[in-house]
Amino acid sequence: MSKTHALIVSAPGAAFEKAEMPVRELTADAVAISIKYSGICHSDIHQARDEWFEGIFPMVPGHEIVGEVTAVGDAVTKFKVGDRVGVGTFVDSCGTCEPCKQGMENYCRTGNVQTYNGRHYDGEESYGGYAKDVVVKEAFVLRVPENLDYAATAPLLCAGVTVYSPLKHWKVGPGMKVGIMGLGGLGHMAVKFAAAMGAETYVLGHSLSKAQDAKDFGAKDYLMTTEIFETHKDFFDVILNTTSTDLDLDSLLGMLKVGGTFVTVGISPNKQEFHPFSVVTALRSIAGANTGSISGTQEMLDFCGEHNIVSTIEMVDASDPKTIDDAYARVVDSDIRYRFVIDASTI
Repeated sequence: MSKTHALIVSAPGAAFEKAEMPVRELTADAVAISIKYSGICHSDIHQARDEWFEGIFPMVPGHEIVGEVTAVGDAVTKFKVGDRVGVGTFVDSCGTCEPCKQGMENYCRTGNVQTYNGRHYDGEESYGGYAKDVVVKEAFVLRVPENLDYAATAPLLCAGVTVYSPLKHWKVGPGMKVGIMGLGGLGHMAVKFAAAMGAETYVLGHSLSKAQDAKDFGAKDYLMTTEIFETHKDFFDVILNTTSTDLDLDSLLGMLKVGGTFVTVGISPNKQEFHPFSVVTALRSIAGANTGSISGTQEMLDFCGEHNIVSTIEMVDASDPKTIDDAYARVVDSDIRYRFVIDASTI
């Protein structure tokens, strides 16, 4: 098995270091990719620190990957050497369960193969995008529009599709009022998408320091969550929560119109509670969503190409692995506008 240079975490919470990682064999149905940029997602931090579940170490995080095709297997038909491509949060699925058959591989009931900190169906560990190279099955590789900034496209492969998918599923568009909770890595993309879809978009947050950013991204207004529960009752068609904080669900549900939906993609570590009256009195719903399918991710990338939408990023030079540790600390402290992206040429 060949190897490539990567940034690894050798144990939970350990500092990053440079090392080599295995690269999977280029099979007939696979694509070899030279990684150009890899986004840093908050879920990378949770997994590198064993905050969600027991991880597989050494670990190479990264599931927001963009790069260039360097080789293709004999059976590959969709890509050729030199193509701009992306890889998201998973790199295989069973293909036989009902969600997979319906094109919803992100909900694979067998369990899809995560891009990193997982195992392929043959038992090999999966390694992610904080690296120079990766080999991925053709069916799980996405085409990146030529007009999009390469580096700023990387976060679309997780942060982008995670908010695009629920906005599309709940048919956000003209004539609707949409509230986006939080203006971070996910929230800023949700604002850009909802506005581009034609919805009257608002940010619900706790820091007016981000109010101008919200408007620059397309929001009509920035609303302080400490002030709006009474003034905006029966106001929103959809509220999309991108935060991981504990929520006052009853107050938030009261801001929905009859038939409105509260959707969460942010995950608090604690259980959240609501009173049934908050939903039954106005046909309201509470829902959640998990990243996106392969076809949905490609649709999102094409939408971004049409509307020239990318993430707002800060670049990370990984010549010194400590810069990744520093970036992690800043993400945890919410000290980032709005996503970090690693320049793979510095690994």
